Amino acid sequence: MKKRTIIFGLSFILIGLIAGLALSVKLDIFTPAQSQSLKQETAPVPEAVKMEDAVINVASTTGKAVVSISTEHVTKIKGGRSYFGSPFGDDDFFNRFFNDYLDRMPDRSFKQSGLGSGVIIDSEGYILTNEHVINGADKITVKLSDGREFKGEAKGKDLRSDLAIIKIEARNLPVANLGDSDNLKIGQWTVAIGNPFGFAMDNPEPTVTVGVISALHRSLGKVISRERDYADLIQTDAAINPGNSGGPLVNLKGEVIGINVAIFSTSGGYQGIGFAIPINSAKKILSELIAGKKILYGWLGITVQDLTDDMAKYFGLPDKNGILVAKAMENSPAQKAGIKEGDVIKKFGNKNITNLKELLSAVAKTQVGSKVKVLLIRDKKELTAEVQIGERPENLEEEASPSASVENWRGLEVQDLDSLNSRRFRSETKKGVVVVNIEPNSPADKSGMVPGDIIAEINKQPVKNISDYQKITKDLKGDALIITGRGYFLLKDSE
Repeated sequence: MKKRTIIFGLSFILIGLIAGLALSVKLDIFTPAQSQSLKQETAPVPEAVKMEDAVINVASTTGKAVVSISTEHVTKIKGGRSYFGSPFGDDDFFNRFFNDYLDRMPDRSFKQSGLGSGVIIDSEGYILTNEHVINGADKITVKLSDGREFKGEAKGKDLRSDLAIIKIEARNLPVANLGDSDNLKIGQWTVAIGNPFGFAMDNPEPTVTVGVISALHRSLGKVISRERDYADLIQTDAAINPGNSGGPLVNLKGEVIGINVAIFSTSGGYQGIGFAIPINSAKKILSELIAGKKILYGWLGITVQDLTDDMAKYFGLPDKNGILVAKAMENSPAQKAGIKEGDVIKKFGNKNITNLKELLSAVAKTQVGSKVKVLLIRDKKELTAEVQIGERPENLEEEASPSASVENWRGLEVQDLDSLNSRRFRSETKKGVVVVNIEPNSPADKSGMVPGDIIAEINKQPVKNISDYQKITKDLKGDALIITGRGYFLLKDSE
């Protein structure tokens, strides 16, 4: 009897547990933690999906308008002459025999090849790319993303902007939409598209890399850019590898916001720093490039430099906003308007000028032949000069910077500009002295002067040779303002 009672009780409890479990399942009363965990595992991540879809859309739409560009250039060397010159140096006797021997050899030809990218901007076959991609090309071949190949013709190119237009004989081509680069933001997502291996791969579709805008209004400087104006570039960490030059930098809407132009690298490969020309800069000259017209840039004809705090104090200025004129070139628009060395430019037209980049940009964008009022400070007084903007000469070279020699004065060692030093420092001028050495941590070193600088004036007194230099510096006290081919330098009194 007792055993039966126990069995009955256990059965009753078991039935209650089963009933309770069934009721909880029906009412979905599992613990909140379990329920929330299940929901988190299955919930989508909408932002990531949107980003992925946007990049896929850019690749499938704008990517179709990206092309691969192959170039060939043939260099001929007459009479088998060597790239390396004569092994006998300046010995005329042996050089005659050496050159006679080479002259008997047949002419040789060397074929140079290059690869780059471009983007179709018109369905009738107009392609935008970099000037350096097709520079010097004897033959241009364009390969589309669908595999078709066409002979390309350079319709227009501009070295300074590093932009060019290629034309192919094709119709109804996919076209990239040109966006607006004036309102870009740092941190904005970008997609770099290129097609450098379209000729080498079986699949001619372009490559796509993703990153953000790292910085705006970047400048590569004269050492890298030479005659090209790389003063207002978009910087991105989207990989721009060799061969991607000329391809588009695109936003997530698929609009072209820049033309990929360069990478900054110690190895030649990608290191997270790429640059692109803003598309609005290209828009301004597209019609001229398509028409094959020469692109004109405004020119003042002056050598200028930014002001330092010491320079501003020396000229009696309240701050270093403005540009110091180091030299007005002979018969230049600036010289004809009365602008002189030592003038400080504060305003160009209606634009206040605070630094060198602002002035160069304002002048370059000014229509050739137009007249502009320039506000100057001269001898601590304001004056206005009216300049008729000239056309910037082609292959305009910077002023050379050589000088001459004497005992140490404020850290400078200088020499006369004889024929040897002129060749050594590539100087075209014969007047002045050339800096050959600078003592570390001296006033000259701290001023920014470097070996090769040519000293033309000290405290507004001309320096034609070493004799002038010695006379001026012998008893000179106080700060010294020096004019060189690179501009002004202020040497503090070391005492």
